[in-house]
Amino acid sequence: MSRNKLSILLALALVTVCAVMAREPELRLAVPLLVGATSIMVILLAAALFFGERGCVSWSPGVILAVALLLRLLFLFNPPQLSDDLYRYLWDGSTLLHGTNPYAAAPADLRPPPGLAEIHARINHPDYVTIYPPAAQVVFAGGAALGGSVTGLKTFLLLIDMGLCWLLLALLKKLGLPLWRGVLYAWNPLPVLEIAGSGHVDGAGLALLMGAVYLLVIGRDNDSGTALRRWPFLLAGALLAGAGLVKLFPLVLAPLLLFLAPAGRRRHVIAGFIAALSAFLLPFLPQLTNMAVSLDAYARNWEFAGYAFNTLRTLTGSGGTARLILSAAFLLTAGVQTLRFARDNNIAPSPSAAAHQALTSCYTIAMALLLLTPTLQPWYALTLAAFLPFCAGPAGLVLCWVVFLTYQVQIPYFISGQWLENPQVTAVVFLAPAAAYLSSRFFRWGCKTAE
Repeated sequence: MSRNKLSILLALALVTVCAVMAREPELRLAVPLLVGATSIMVILLAAALFFGERGCVSWSPGVILAVALLLRLLFLFNPPQLSDDLYRYLWDGSTLLHGTNPYAAAPADLRPPPGLAEIHARINHPDYVTIYPPAAQVVFAGGAALGGSVTGLKTFLLLIDMGLCWLLLALLKKLGLPLWRGVLYAWNPLPVLEIAGSGHVDGAGLALLMGAVYLLVIGRDNDSGTALRRWPFLLAGALLAGAGLVKLFPLVLAPLLLFLAPAGRRRHVIAGFIAALSAFLLPFLPQLTNMAVSLDAYARNWEFAGYAFNTLRTLTGSGGTARLILSAAFLLTAGVQTLRFARDNNIAPSPSAAAHQALTSCYTIAMALLLLTPTLQPWYALTLAAFLPFCAGPAGLVLCWVVFLTYQVQIPYFISGQWLENPQVTAVVFLAPAAAYLSSRFFRWGCKTAE
């Protein structure tokens, strides 16, 4: 089969499978279809990776973006089914547009204004003040401004996600990597379902994060020591702060990415970071401190699909001890990766090689977060999916799919209101990517031995 025919066949197969899934009126009652369809899509992406590495498939940036948009449009006009977080987003964004600080009071303590009663009734955990940071509130307000509807906010988030797809392609080109690798995110069922389908805000934070990486790369590549060359580093720092104030995880990556800037420009990255941080935080004070109370309750009490947490809690007899151990392990992983990159960055042969090393370290930290967190909602894996085009491997692809298995809780919850987690599913979510990684290593070792 020719390269063009194989490329077209893979793209059409992905769209067809996704279209079948999009026709389902209630995905919460069709979890087997969801799992089966997404597994086929990930197998097709694995085939794209396999054949792409051998030069057997290729897509232009225009085709990649067009197919990505089509996949997302299939779910844009459907109501969010697998998660109801979008209603909290709309509430926060709408109240901000009305001049009310979303951190001032929990939704349950407020009477909804005209037009927001239905949204107010659908908010989950209305007794808690919002846990979403200030930059996320700006995104919510931007989406709510598009008519104050679910579709309006989803459209806004979809456009940001398409911007992320474009950024990934631009970064791949800048790093000298094949552009077809962009399909590993752009055509991945995870962002399609979790952003276009359920309307999660994670893509906005990832877009800012990748924008910061791109600016650091071009700034380092073109740095001539002049004042005019400061702006990429200042803006990169600002985007890093914005990313961390949409979702907190990019703040963990900020120290590592700081080393991507030349030593003489790191103060500009820090200055941009602090300026943006202040610009986002100060307008919401002093009520912003209420978010910390909600985050503390979340960190202490929420748990879902955390195999490592469940295992440690059983061994230690204490959930608090298990959380402490896992937090220490994650921070140790992040610290080791940061220090290793800081050391290796000095001997990287080029800015592109240094950026690729940085993205690989970020991928490792994201993987550690997903495997060690006590609460693993499927959309959390979007953080890992964004790094797949740069660090593609079986473990990452498997983890970005296997999280869909956790949606089995939606069936009894939708029918009877019971949230029943399956411990076997939780174990598979943890063990499947580990098995994929070990299998790939064994396969490579076997090939080398045979040679």
